[in-house]
Amino acid sequence: MNLLLAEVAQATQRLADAGVPSPRTDAEELAAFVHGVKRGELHTVKDTDFDARYWEVIARREAREPLQHITGRAYFRYLELQVGPGVFVPRPETESVVGWAIDAVRAMDVVEPCIVDLCTGSGAIALALAQEVPRSRVYAVELSEDALRWTRKNMEGSRVELRQGDALTAFPDLDGQVDLVVSNPPYIPLTEWEYVAPEARDYDPELALFSGEDGLELIRGLERTAHRLLRPGGVVVVEHADTQGGQVPWIFAEDRGWTDAADHPDLNNRPRFATARKALP
Repeated sequence: MNLLLAEVAQATQRLADAGVPSPRTDAEELAAFVHGVKRGELHTVKDTDFDARYWEVIARREAREPLQHITGRAYFRYLELQVGPGVFVPRPETESVVGWAIDAVRAMDVVEPCIVDLCTGSGAIALALAQEVPRSRVYAVELSEDALRWTRKNMEGSRVELRQGDALTAFPDLDGQVDLVVSNPPYIPLTEWEYVAPEARDYDPELALFSGEDGLELIRGLERTAHRLLRPGGVVVVEHADTQGGQVPWIFAEDRGWTDAADHPDLNNRPRFATARKALP
């Protein structure tokens, strides 16, 4: 074992003792980041090339600063995104949301499907859809100027049309024309603040986390936005907390103009997102 791998083993134990959920992965990711190699190449780093800055970044992760803030990058499906203070770090759970959305759009008999991403944050969802549904027209909206600094970096050179604004009033020019509305909105109840992981509670923007006493306040508003934007037969996909399974589909009720409202599990088989179809006239 070379020096770096020995240090990674020690770092793994330190991160585990600090309560970091994936200590080995994070210790290796940070070692790769500091030494400019891939995780699978750590064994190739010579002992003389060991960089003591590794222990500086380990100390930051030990204090529960997000891995992605330290490295400045987050991976989402086939994307590498720039992230940092002021923007929500995309989570693996949301990849299943996007996967469902892509399948839904591909199943539509539409040559150039129109897609809207509400509360886009880093732009992960919109960029993934634009990349994986090549003929789609993708629009995204974000309210926070702090988040938009990162969104604009990530979307530079992409074909996503990005706007700053409130998701509840966004895109009036697209009313009744959209094939798919997708959103990963804030959905944590204010009462759950103390139970949120430090990486999210202390570093992700509150605007991207919390939404009223039950966490569903913004989703209720987005239901009306989605209904306004979608064409008849169009589909909405909304992420929610795994504890809100069964509650969100009821927001997309038949008497509000929806059909086929349902919940779907994430990769861990926990309820993660709801879908519904705008009823035909």
